[in-house]
Amino acid sequence: MRDAVRLGIVLLLASVANAQLKPTLLTGTWSLTEVKTTGSKGRTISNAPGLLLFTGNHYSRLYIASDQPRKPLEDQSKATAAELLAVWGPVVVSSGTYEISGSTVTLRPIVAKNPEVMAPGAIGVYSFKVEGDKLSMTEVRNVNGPITNPPTMTYTRVE
Repeated sequence: MRDAVRLGIVLLLASVANAQLKPTLLTGTWSLTEVKTTGSKGRTISNAPGLLLFTGNHYSRLYIASDQPRKPLEDQSKATAAELLAVWGPVVVSSGTYEISGSTVTLRPIVAKNPEVMAPGAIGVYSFKVEGDKLSMTEVRNVNGPITNPPTMTYTRVE
């Protein structure tokens, strides 16, 4: 009887682990190709450096939201506020968990450069479309509500 219980527990744990690691349509590594913003300050940033990674339950993203190269700081301890902002301002970083529902993905950051993004209840809701090795994601809602001029990010799968 004990062996049957042990076997049952092992099988249950294995099925839970398998469900948690189940690949999704988004699973993999994606390289940022383009960022398009709309509205009066709309612009398109091409070839901005960035990566987006999806595993079974988690995501991580890092990109530079600038169409201009950032200038290196010669001495960070002596940098002005303007110099620091020019270097760190365009950096976008967040990692956490995600859920897919149809063509919508909800990101729940655990860690982020911006403390507001990782506050309890903070989310990012994106519509997405995968066509071949291309992924487009448009932010439609965050913790503050619907996005008036939603950005669209286009990625290319790299693995």
